[in-house]
Amino acid sequence: MTYFRYLATIVIACSISACVAPSQGSAPVTVERAKAPPQPPQKAKPKPRPPVTFAANQPDPALEREIFELWRAFPGKTGIAIKRIDSSKSGQNWEIGQRANENFPQQSVSKLWVAMTVLHKVDKGEISLSDSIRIGPDDLTLFYQPLAREVARNGAVTKSVYTLLDRALAQSDNTANDALLRHAGGPDAVNDFIRRSRLGEIRFGPGERLMQSRIAGLTWNQELSKGRKFYTARANLPIERRKQALADYLADPIDGATPGAIVNALDKMARGKLLSENSTRLLQSILTRTRSGPKRLKAGVPPGWGFLHKTGTGQVLGAVSTGYNDVGIMTAPDGTRYAVAVMLGNTTAPVPERMQLMQSVTRAVARYHRR
Repeated sequence: MTYFRYLATIVIACSISACVAPSQGSAPVTVERAKAPPQPPQKAKPKPRPPVTFAANQPDPALEREIFELWRAFPGKTGIAIKRIDSSKSGQNWEIGQRANENFPQQSVSKLWVAMTVLHKVDKGEISLSDSIRIGPDDLTLFYQPLAREVARNGAVTKSVYTLLDRALAQSDNTANDALLRHAGGPDAVNDFIRRSRLGEIRFGPGERLMQSRIAGLTWNQELSKGRKFYTARANLPIERRKQALADYLADPIDGATPGAIVNALDKMARGKLLSENSTRLLQSILTRTRSGPKRLKAGVPPGWGFLHKTGTGQVLGAVSTGYNDVGIMTAPDGTRYAVAVMLGNTTAPVPERMQLMQSVTRAVARYHRR
Protein backbone atom coordinates (compact mmCIF):
# COMPACT_ATOMS: atom_id res chain seq x y z
CA MET A 1 0.00 0.00 0.00
CA THR A 2 1.46 3.21 -1.04
CA TYR A 3 1.68 6.16 1.28
CA PHE A 4 -1.10 8.08 -0.48
CA ARG A 5 -3.47 5.10 -0.43
CA TYR A 6 -2.76 4.65 3.29
CA LEU A 7 -3.53 8.31 3.92
CA ALA A 8 -6.89 8.08 2.04
CA THR A 9 -7.84 5.06 4.12
CA ILE A 10 -7.25 7.00 7.33
CA VAL A 11 -9.37 9.96 6.12
CA ILE A 12 -12.33 7.71 5.15
CA ALA A 13 -12.16 5.87 8.47
CA CYS A 14 -12.28 9.11 10.39
CA SER A 15 -15.29 10.34 8.38
CA ILE A 16 -17.20 7.15 9.09
CA SER A 17 -16.42 7.28 12.83
CA ALA A 18 -17.89 10.79 12.99
CA CYS A 19 -21.33 9.45 11.87
CA VAL A 20 -21.39 6.51 14.25
CA ALA A 21 -23.29 6.96 17.60
CA PRO A 22 -20.95 7.11 20.56
CA SER A 23 -20.53 3.98 22.54
CA GLN A 24 -22.15 3.59 26.00
CA GLY A 25 -20.21 5.59 28.46
CA SER A 26 -19.20 8.22 26.00
CA ALA A 27 -20.32 11.80 26.48
CA PRO A 28 -23.75 12.39 24.80
CA VAL A 29 -23.94 14.71 21.87
CA THR A 30 -26.15 17.71 22.62
CA VAL A 31 -28.19 19.19 19.80
CA GLU A 32 -29.45 22.73 20.47
CA ARG A 33 -32.88 23.70 19.09
CA ALA A 34 -33.92 27.19 18.14
CA LYS A 35 -35.56 28.90 21.11
CA ALA A 36 -39.12 30.35 20.73
CA PRO A 37 -39.22 34.12 20.93
CA PRO A 38 -40.15 35.34 24.40
CA GLN A 39 -43.92 35.88 24.86
CA PRO A 40 -45.15 39.12 26.39
CA PRO A 41 -46.52 38.62 29.89
CA GLN A 42 -50.30 38.11 29.88
CA LYS A 43 -52.38 40.65 31.71
CA ALA A 44 -54.48 39.29 34.51
CA LYS A 45 -58.19 39.30 33.65
CA PRO A 46 -60.01 41.98 35.62
CA LYS A 47 -62.29 40.64 38.31
CA PRO A 48 -65.96 41.36 37.64
CA ARG A 49 -67.18 44.26 39.71
CA PRO A 50 -69.98 43.52 42.12
CA PRO A 51 -73.27 45.18 41.13
CA VAL A 52 -73.79 48.62 42.58
CA THR A 53 -76.36 48.36 45.34
CA PHE A 54 -78.05 50.92 47.53
CA ALA A 55 -79.64 50.54 50.89
CA ALA A 56 -83.37 49.92 50.65
CA ASN A 57 -83.99 53.09 52.61
CA GLN A 58 -82.36 55.15 49.86
CA PRO A 59 -83.76 55.74 46.37
CA ASP A 60 -81.67 54.59 43.43
CA PRO A 61 -79.92 57.66 41.96
CA ALA A 62 -80.77 56.35 38.49
CA LEU A 63 -84.47 56.55 39.38
CA GLU A 64 -84.04 60.10 40.61
CA ARG A 65 -82.29 61.07 37.38
CA GLU A 66 -84.98 59.48 35.22
CA ILE A 67 -87.80 61.20 37.11
CA PHE A 68 -85.97 64.51 36.80
CA GLU A 69 -85.56 64.09 33.04
CA LEU A 70 -89.24 63.21 32.61
CA TRP A 71 -90.22 66.24 34.66
CA ARG A 72 -87.79 68.58 32.91
CA ALA A 73 -88.91 67.64 29.41
CA PHE A 74 -92.66 67.97 30.01
CA PRO A 75 -94.29 71.31 29.12
CA GLY A 76 -96.23 73.21 31.76
CA LYS A 77 -96.28 73.16 35.55
CA THR A 78 -95.73 69.58 36.66
CA GLY A 79 -95.38 68.04 40.11
CA ILE A 80 -94.19 64.50 40.86
CA ALA A 81 -93.77 62.71 44.17
CA ILE A 82 -92.89 59.07 44.90
CA LYS A 83 -92.66 57.49 48.33
CA ARG A 84 -91.74 53.98 49.34
CA ILE A 85 -94.23 52.70 51.92
CA ASP A 86 -93.06 50.48 54.75
CA SER A 87 -93.32 50.35 58.48
CA SER A 88 -91.68 53.38 60.00
CA LYS A 89 -89.89 51.02 62.39
CA SER A 90 -87.99 49.39 59.54
CA GLY A 91 -86.53 52.66 58.33
CA GLN A 92 -87.30 51.76 54.73
CA ASN A 93 -89.20 54.91 53.77
CA TRP A 94 -87.78 57.23 51.18
CA GLU A 95 -89.29 59.97 49.06
CA ILE A 96 -88.28 61.74 45.84
CA GLY A 97 -89.95 64.25 43.59
CA GLN A 98 -89.96 67.42 41.57
CA ARG A 99 -91.98 70.42 42.71
CA ALA A 100 -93.26 68.09 45.38
CA ASN A 101 -93.82 70.92 47.86
CA GLU A 102 -95.76 73.28 45.58
CA ASN A 103 -99.54 73.53 45.47
CA PHE A 104 -101.40 72.04 42.51
CA PRO A 105 -105.14 71.90 41.77
CA GLN A 106 -106.51 68.55 42.91
CA GLN A 107 -109.87 68.45 41.16
CA SER A 108 -111.39 64.99 41.75
CA VAL A 109 -108.36 63.76 43.68
CA SER A 110 -110.01 65.65 46.55
CA LYS A 111 -112.76 63.01 46.63
CA LEU A 112 -110.27 60.96 48.63
CA TRP A 113 -110.56 63.32 51.61
CA VAL A 114 -114.36 63.31 51.49
CA ALA A 115 -114.35 59.51 51.54
CA MET A 116 -111.85 59.40 54.40
CA THR A 117 -113.92 61.90 56.40
CA VAL A 118 -117.03 59.79 55.89
CA LEU A 119 -115.25 56.56 56.89
CA HIS A 120 -113.70 58.26 59.92
CA LYS A 121 -117.23 59.16 61.06
CA VAL A 122 -118.29 55.57 60.39
CA ASP A 123 -115.43 54.38 62.61
CA LYS A 124 -116.64 56.70 65.39
CA GLY A 125 -120.22 55.48 65.04
CA GLU A 126 -121.54 58.87 63.96
CA ILE A 127 -122.85 57.59 60.62
CA SER A 128 -123.30 54.18 59.02
CA LEU A 129 -122.46 52.67 55.66
CA SER A 130 -126.12 51.70 55.40
CA ASP A 131 -127.46 55.24 55.93
CA SER A 132 -129.82 56.25 53.13
CA ILE A 133 -129.34 59.57 51.36
CA ARG A 134 -131.99 61.07 49.10
CA ILE A 135 -130.81 62.83 45.95
CA GLY A 136 -133.17 65.02 43.94
CA PRO A 137 -132.90 67.69 41.22
CA ASP A 138 -131.68 70.31 43.70
CA ASP A 139 -128.75 68.08 44.63
CA LEU A 140 -127.31 67.69 41.13
CA THR A 141 -123.93 69.22 40.32
CA LEU A 142 -122.17 69.39 36.95
CA PHE A 143 -119.67 67.67 34.67
CA TYR A 144 -119.49 63.91 35.21
CA GLN A 145 -122.52 62.74 37.22
CA PRO A 146 -124.18 59.49 36.08
CA LEU A 147 -126.60 59.86 39.01
CA ALA A 148 -128.21 62.78 37.17
CA ARG A 149 -129.68 60.37 34.61
CA GLU A 150 -131.29 58.31 37.36
CA VAL A 151 -132.73 61.45 38.94
CA ALA A 152 -134.08 62.56 35.57
CA ARG A 153 -135.84 59.21 35.11
CA ASN A 154 -137.19 58.84 38.63
CA GLY A 155 -137.50 62.36 40.00
CA ALA A 156 -135.31 61.38 42.97
CA VAL A 157 -133.21 58.43 44.11
CA THR A 158 -132.11 57.06 47.46
CA LYS A 159 -128.67 55.55 47.85
CA SER A 160 -126.70 54.13 50.77
CA VAL A 161 -123.46 55.68 51.98
CA TYR A 162 -121.62 52.59 50.75
CA THR A 163 -123.09 52.92 47.24
CA LEU A 164 -122.25 56.60 47.10
CA LEU A 165 -118.66 55.90 48.17
CA ASP A 166 -118.34 53.45 45.30
CA ARG A 167 -119.90 55.90 42.83
CA ALA A 168 -117.80 58.86 44.01
CA LEU A 169 -114.46 57.05 43.94
CA ALA A 170 -114.68 54.24 41.38
CA GLN A 171 -116.81 56.26 38.94
CA SER A 172 -115.83 59.79 40.04
CA ASP A 173 -119.49 60.87 40.13
CA ASN A 174 -119.61 64.50 41.27
CA THR A 175 -123.19 64.34 42.55
CA ALA A 176 -122.40 61.24 44.62
CA ASN A 177 -119.41 63.04 46.11
CA ASP A 178 -121.39 66.16 47.01
CA ALA A 179 -124.08 64.00 48.63
CA LEU A 180 -121.42 62.37 50.82
CA LEU A 181 -119.95 65.77 51.57
CA ARG A 182 -123.28 67.04 52.91
CA HIS A 183 -123.79 63.86 54.97
CA ALA A 184 -120.32 64.20 56.51
CA GLY A 185 -120.89 67.78 57.61
CA GLY A 186 -119.70 69.86 54.64
CA PRO A 187 -116.31 71.31 53.68
CA ASP A 188 -115.51 72.34 57.25
CA ALA A 189 -115.73 68.71 58.39
CA VAL A 190 -113.36 67.59 55.63
CA ASN A 191 -110.82 70.31 56.34
CA ASP A 192 -111.06 69.47 60.04
CA PHE A 193 -110.26 65.81 59.28
CA ILE A 194 -107.27 66.87 57.16
CA ARG A 195 -105.99 69.11 59.94
CA ARG A 196 -106.53 66.62 62.79
CA SER A 197 -104.90 63.86 60.75
CA ARG A 198 -101.89 66.10 60.10
CA LEU A 199 -101.96 65.48 56.38
CA GLY A 200 -99.98 68.63 55.64
CA GLU A 201 -100.55 71.00 52.75
CA ILE A 202 -103.90 69.69 51.49
CA ARG A 203 -106.93 71.92 51.07
CA PHE A 204 -110.52 71.03 50.40
CA GLY A 205 -112.67 73.51 48.46
CA PRO A 206 -116.36 74.42 48.78
CA GLY A 207 -117.69 71.48 46.75
CA GLU A 208 -118.07 70.89 43.02
CA ARG A 209 -120.79 73.41 42.21
CA LEU A 210 -119.29 76.46 43.84
CA MET A 211 -115.69 75.62 42.93
CA GLN A 212 -116.23 74.81 39.27
CA SER A 213 -118.45 77.83 38.64
CA ARG A 214 -115.85 80.09 40.28
CA ILE A 215 -113.05 78.61 38.14
CA ALA A 216 -115.13 79.35 35.02
CA GLY A 217 -115.90 82.93 36.09
CA LEU A 218 -119.58 82.17 36.80
CA THR A 219 -121.83 82.55 39.84
CA TRP A 220 -123.56 79.30 40.65
CA ASN A 221 -127.30 78.79 40.41
CA GLN A 222 -129.04 75.43 40.34
CA GLU A 223 -130.29 75.91 36.78
CA LEU A 224 -126.71 75.39 35.63
CA SER A 225 -126.93 71.72 36.63
CA LYS A 226 -129.50 70.97 33.92
CA GLY A 227 -128.35 69.55 30.60
CA ARG A 228 -125.63 71.66 29.05
CA LYS A 229 -126.63 74.97 30.60
CA PHE A 230 -123.33 75.32 32.44
CA TYR A 231 -121.35 74.88 29.22
CA THR A 232 -123.52 77.42 27.41
CA ALA A 233 -123.24 80.00 30.17
CA ARG A 234 -119.48 79.54 30.33
CA ALA A 235 -119.08 79.86 26.57
CA ASN A 236 -121.05 83.12 26.62
CA LEU A 237 -118.67 84.81 29.08
CA PRO A 238 -116.11 87.30 27.74
CA ILE A 239 -112.87 85.42 27.13
CA GLU A 240 -110.87 87.84 29.27
CA ARG A 241 -113.12 87.15 32.22
CA ARG A 242 -112.62 83.42 31.80
CA LYS A 243 -108.86 83.81 31.50
CA GLN A 244 -108.66 85.91 34.64
CA ALA A 245 -110.82 83.51 36.66
CA LEU A 246 -108.70 80.55 35.57
CA ALA A 247 -105.44 82.41 36.25
CA ASP A 248 -106.64 83.33 39.76
CA TYR A 249 -107.48 79.69 40.46
CA LEU A 250 -104.14 78.39 39.22
CA ALA A 251 -102.20 81.00 41.19
CA ASP A 252 -103.82 79.92 44.46
CA PRO A 253 -106.03 76.84 43.98
CA ILE A 254 -108.78 76.64 46.57
CA ASP A 255 -108.48 72.84 46.39
CA GLY A 256 -104.69 72.90 46.21
CA ALA A 257 -102.39 70.21 47.55
CA THR A 258 -98.73 69.38 47.21
CA PRO A 259 -97.71 66.07 45.61
CA GLY A 260 -95.53 65.42 48.64
CA ALA A 261 -98.43 65.83 51.06
CA ILE A 262 -100.59 63.52 48.96
CA VAL A 263 -98.07 60.64 48.91
CA ASN A 264 -97.57 61.05 52.65
CA ALA A 265 -101.35 60.89 53.17
CA LEU A 266 -101.52 57.75 51.01
CA ASP A 267 -98.68 56.31 53.07
CA LYS A 268 -100.59 56.93 56.30
CA MET A 269 -103.78 55.51 54.86
CA ALA A 270 -102.03 52.37 53.57
CA ARG A 271 -100.43 51.71 56.95
CA GLY A 272 -103.74 52.08 58.80
CA LYS A 273 -102.83 55.36 60.49
CA LEU A 274 -105.98 57.24 59.43
CA LEU A 275 -108.87 54.78 59.59
CA SER A 276 -109.85 51.49 61.20
CA GLU A 277 -108.68 48.26 59.62
CA ASN A 278 -112.11 47.61 58.11
CA SER A 279 -112.45 51.13 56.70
CA THR A 280 -108.90 51.05 55.31
CA ARG A 281 -109.62 47.77 53.59
CA LEU A 282 -112.92 49.06 52.18
CA LEU A 283 -111.38 52.27 50.85
CA GLN A 284 -108.51 50.47 49.15
CA SER A 285 -110.88 47.90 47.66
CA ILE A 286 -112.97 50.63 46.04
CA LEU A 287 -109.88 52.40 44.71
CA THR A 288 -108.71 49.23 42.95
CA ARG A 289 -111.93 49.47 40.89
CA THR A 290 -111.36 53.04 39.69
CA ARG A 291 -112.61 53.29 36.12
CA SER A 292 -111.27 56.73 35.21
CA GLY A 293 -107.77 57.17 33.83
CA PRO A 294 -106.97 53.62 32.69
CA LYS A 295 -104.16 55.01 30.52
CA ARG A 296 -102.62 57.27 33.14
CA LEU A 297 -100.50 55.84 35.96
CA LYS A 298 -102.19 52.46 35.74
CA ALA A 299 -101.02 51.74 32.19
CA GLY A 300 -97.36 51.82 33.30
CA VAL A 301 -97.80 49.36 36.18
CA PRO A 302 -96.32 45.96 35.19
CA PRO A 303 -98.32 42.72 35.24
CA GLY A 304 -98.22 41.08 38.63
CA TRP A 305 -98.25 44.39 40.50
CA GLY A 306 -101.26 45.69 42.41
CA PHE A 307 -102.58 49.21 41.88
CA LEU A 308 -105.21 51.54 43.34
CA HIS A 309 -105.70 55.17 42.42
CA LYS A 310 -107.82 58.30 42.07
CA THR A 311 -107.73 60.67 39.12
CA GLY A 312 -108.57 64.35 38.75
CA THR A 313 -109.33 66.40 35.64
CA GLY A 314 -109.87 70.16 35.56
CA GLN A 315 -111.28 72.63 33.10
CA VAL A 316 -109.81 73.50 29.71
CA LEU A 317 -109.50 76.94 28.17
CA GLY A 318 -108.15 77.10 24.64
CA ALA A 319 -104.98 75.04 24.44
CA VAL A 320 -104.47 75.00 28.22
CA SER A 321 -105.62 72.04 30.31
CA THR A 322 -105.62 72.26 34.10
CA GLY A 323 -105.65 69.89 37.04
CA TYR A 324 -104.83 66.74 35.09
CA ASN A 325 -103.82 64.35 37.86
CA ASP A 326 -103.47 60.78 39.01
CA VAL A 327 -102.39 59.57 42.46
CA GLY A 328 -102.22 56.04 43.78
CA ILE A 329 -100.36 53.14 45.35
CA MET A 330 -98.34 50.50 43.47
CA THR A 331 -97.74 47.15 45.18
CA ALA A 332 -94.86 44.95 43.99
CA PRO A 333 -95.21 41.14 43.89
CA ASP A 334 -93.08 40.98 47.07
CA GLY A 335 -95.53 43.29 48.89
CA THR A 336 -93.48 46.51 48.78
CA ARG A 337 -95.67 49.55 48.17
CA TYR A 338 -95.03 52.91 46.54
CA ALA A 339 -97.26 55.97 46.76
CA VAL A 340 -97.12 57.95 43.51
CA ALA A 341 -98.57 61.34 42.58
CA VAL A 342 -98.29 63.05 39.19
CA MET A 343 -100.05 66.42 39.00
CA LEU A 344 -100.22 68.68 35.97
CA GLY A 345 -101.23 72.13 37.14
CA ASN A 346 -101.47 73.46 33.61
CA THR A 347 -100.14 72.18 30.31
CA THR A 348 -100.53 72.51 26.57
CA ALA A 349 -99.39 68.94 25.95
CA PRO A 350 -102.00 66.77 24.19
CA VAL A 351 -103.72 64.03 26.17
CA PRO A 352 -101.55 61.15 24.81
CA GLU A 353 -98.39 62.93 25.97
CA ARG A 354 -99.85 63.50 29.43
CA MET A 355 -100.71 59.83 29.69
CA GLN A 356 -97.26 58.84 28.47
CA LEU A 357 -95.62 60.93 31.19
CA MET A 358 -97.66 59.23 33.88
CA GLN A 359 -97.01 55.76 32.48
CA SER A 360 -93.28 56.50 32.32
CA VAL A 361 -93.25 57.38 36.02
CA THR A 362 -94.82 54.11 37.18
CA ARG A 363 -92.66 52.09 34.77
CA ALA A 364 -89.56 53.71 36.22
CA VAL A 365 -90.65 52.96 39.80
CA ALA A 366 -91.13 49.30 38.91
CA ARG A 367 -87.88 49.07 36.98
CA TYR A 368 -85.77 50.28 39.92
CA HIS A 369 -87.68 48.36 42.58
CA ARG A 370 -85.67 46.22 44.96
CA ARG A 371 -86.51 44.63 48.26
